[in-house]
Amino acid sequence: MRHSPDTALQVRGLSVTFGTRRGPVPAVVDLDLDVGRGELVALLGESGSGKSAAARAMMGLSAGNATVHAQRLRLGDTDLLDLPERQRRELRGSRMSMVFQDALSALNPVLSIGDQLGELFREHRETSRRRARAAAVELLGQVGIPDPAGRIGDYPHQFSGGMRQRILIAMAIALRPELVIADEPTTALDVTVQAQILELLDSLRRELDMAVLLITHDLGVVSEVADRVVVMYAGRVVESGSADDLLTRPAHPYTEALLRSVPQVEQRGRELYAIPGSPPTPGNQPSGCPFHPRCARAVDRCRTERPPLTTVSAGRASACHLAKEVLHAAVIG
Repeated sequence: MRHSPDTALQVRGLSVTFGTRRGPVPAVVDLDLDVGRGELVALLGESGSGKSAAARAMMGLSAGNATVHAQRLRLGDTDLLDLPERQRRELRGSRMSMVFQDALSALNPVLSIGDQLGELFREHRETSRRRARAAAVELLGQVGIPDPAGRIGDYPHQFSGGMRQRILIAMAIALRPELVIADEPTTALDVTVQAQILELLDSLRRELDMAVLLITHDLGVVSEVADRVVVMYAGRVVESGSADDLLTRPAHPYTEALLRSVPQVEQRGRELYAIPGSPPTPGNQPSGCPFHPRCARAVDRCRTERPPLTTVSAGRASACHLAKEVLHAAVIG
């Protein structure tokens, strides 16, 4: 497949395996993913599905016991697979950056926000300290921090959770990267602040024409801002498509079940639906389709044969033996 100049991130055949005392444990298996310039793609799935492991592998930030393989991993016109670690480190922050879910851990507690933001400009742009500080003030204002000039000397613990998350976003966009990977950026924030953070990410990617890969388990988050959705389960992609299409016409029982579990106003007073069972651990997956023990649609074939990811309609792919039946049920439902 040829690389398009409008593609910010292109991933083919990405696999991440962790070495443990009990042997190798596959966390991500054969992931394909594209994110276009100015596009927001959501990587959706429950905890343990491999989303964060995939994101860290793309950034070159995998743990020491992780083995990463890929057929293709490109940032714009740059082949990341052949890039020496020193050059890849230079790309992080300047051309690709990451927003972590725990802002208090991601920020340095003994440095002021101004010092941490200014360091990006001094290291990557060789900017003077005075200009770096001015740029930091401008950034804080851009992400909605009140009185940025007055707060530039404050430390992380002096900001609320939502404000710290905005500061992480400011650091991620400081050097106008082509790609921002946001790993559960609204975790532990209240609903109102979550909405503000998502709106901020969405507006910034439009304003700066950035590609955004949003890692999340929250369908509400996806429905608000995503252009396309890639659904992961047990380390593999099980469905992908445009957000509008996938969220109204799922083609995989897992996506169908996730949608059923979202609270609806008309269901007030009734028991909420929950997907039965738990996701399999990476080192102990069932035979056949990994979702079959929790799937109400499972047939004998599902228990013995793993379904490949195949095209079910224009722009849609699903890894389910019964994908067409699920899609048809969604259409007539």
